[in-house]
Amino acid sequence: MAFLPLLACGDAADDGRPKPKPAEMQARIASPGTKVGEAPLSLARVSTKSGEILILEPDGSVTEMDLGSPAGRDAFAVTEADLAALNANLDLDLGGLVAASVPDRQTAQEKALEEFAARAQPALPALREGAEIAPEMFIAAKVDALGDTNGLVEVTANLRQGVDADIAFSYATCALAGWADRNGAAYGRHIRTLQAERNGKLLIGSAFTMSQDKPLGLRVMETEQTLQDCRARGIPVA
Repeated sequence: MAFLPLLACGDAADDGRPKPKPAEMQARIASPGTKVGEAPLSLARVSTKSGEILILEPDGSVTEMDLGSPAGRDAFAVTEADLAALNANLDLDLGGLVAASVPDRQTAQEKALEEFAARAQPALPALREGAEIAPEMFIAAKVDALGDTNGLVEVTANLRQGVDADIAFSYATCALAGWADRNGAAYGRHIRTLQAERNGKLLIGSAFTMSQDKPLGLRVMETEQTLQDCRARGIPVA
């Protein structure tokens, strides 16, 4: 479907007043089914009063038709399906008007979500090559709810000094998964983690927000899956 700019413009002089509507306007149209570049476009005159179209065919003959007639609509290669798609454009469903060879365009929101998902990390960090997990690494962990309504909790974990930081964070996350399972929370979104050494021990403080629906976050703990992963690695879920 191809529409070229109308050629008639009205008076060239600009005196600030609206220009009178011309009785006729010229346009160039393609015959139904004609692809761009296969055949020359036909000249047409469209009456602004009656809606009549006068088409100058390539052989020099003139075809007359009404703009609202089926033939008139076909002359501009607009089908009923196209019109229906335009009428339903509140859903932005313009698939009937897009050439099959043109790939779907990604919306800005879809692109942002895709880029965000690419930055997301698993609830438990991947173990470094050669890392070993032993029961004596883990001393104790507790979870404290910070307020009654905002779902914010803090996990405090004590580990043996010198434990790998990723294993230490995994211990705090596993402790949270065990607490979440007992308290009926499905998800925990990681907010921040602080780490310090005190009295010969490694101290971890991690904050999470708990929810029943999966939140949007760069690191999200899913309770049931995290419990399985913790047990598979041998990390306590106290």
